[in-house]
Amino acid sequence: MTALPALPAIGPDTVWPDRAWDRAHLPAFADGETLGRLLAHAFSPDSHAAMGETHAFLAIHKGRIVAERYLGGAFTADSTYPSWSMAKSITQLLTGFLAAEGKVDIAAPFDAPEWREPGDPRAAITWTHLLRMASGLEFREDYIDGAVSDTIEMLFASGKDDMGAYAAAKPLVAPPDTLFNYASGTTNIIARALKGLIGGGEAGMKAFMDARLFAPLGIEKTIPKFDGSGTFIGSSYCFMRAEDFARLGLLALRGGRWRDQQILPASWIDFARTPGPAQPEDGRGYGAQWWLNMFSPGGFSMNGYEGQWVACCPHRDLILVRHGKSTNEAAALRQDAARDWLIAAMAAFR
Repeated sequence: MTALPALPAIGPDTVWPDRAWDRAHLPAFADGETLGRLLAHAFSPDSHAAMGETHAFLAIHKGRIVAERYLGGAFTADSTYPSWSMAKSITQLLTGFLAAEGKVDIAAPFDAPEWREPGDPRAAITWTHLLRMASGLEFREDYIDGAVSDTIEMLFASGKDDMGAYAAAKPLVAPPDTLFNYASGTTNIIARALKGLIGGGEAGMKAFMDARLFAPLGIEKTIPKFDGSGTFIGSSYCFMRAEDFARLGLLALRGGRWRDQQILPASWIDFARTPGPAQPEDGRGYGAQWWLNMFSPGGFSMNGYEGQWVACCPHRDLILVRHGKSTNEAAALRQDAARDWLIAAMAAFR
């Protein structure tokens, strides 16, 4: 197995954000002229036809915000931004707490009620298969065509009262660990199980998220959403400020550590950024509810619909956060153009 890229070393001079982040000038290795030109374009109407709107941008270098811009109006530093599928990475972090406590064995079969009948082939699915999007379950991930989309049906129609049950009822179409199938349903199967392990329904899950993840990082303004059964919609819905999404990225880039506390085991972050046997056919890399190598070699990222991204670059100790509305209709793949823009912004930090 190829060794994972080393994460930035942590020492006595490592900078951590308090309630407010340190803000600094661009680092010496940044091409400020190129970055300025990219930001001017992204936040102007001239960019809309090609890449859609950009609402917020942050660059965090060595724990300090070194570049920051907001569109204004409804989009400011204090606004909450949608996670969309960046919530999947949050779900992975939450699962890590229970794995560290021995309440979840990710190599063990996943005990879904729908899979308990003797001979059900889905009983072979493990936590790892689900986390890596390689369960083998049928699920059609489409955000536009409601006639074929399981995602739309789950989030807004017949599945909305119990999204985990909707997804768990799907049949197996491939042996586990042989087919990569990016599926919001698999994340909601995980989120339903977390609710049961934590206890207390929606209120219990919200308290767990606050106490174990958000509060230690200084994240105070969050709006997670829950389905009709009280399950966190871990596939899609957790609103927070752009700088707070950056805190989640910094936790991962620091190997699960926050100041003098190991919030999550370093091995859990390594699991998130280790590719599984089944990978996307389009060349992108996938770990465990985190994408790999999309913005920089050896990097990993939280990705969300319409161009919500937290891109972590270990070898530069750099995090870029972008929020916006970049649609992905067949006629205008604005999200692809927005991704190319963020890659160019990453490259401005040489």
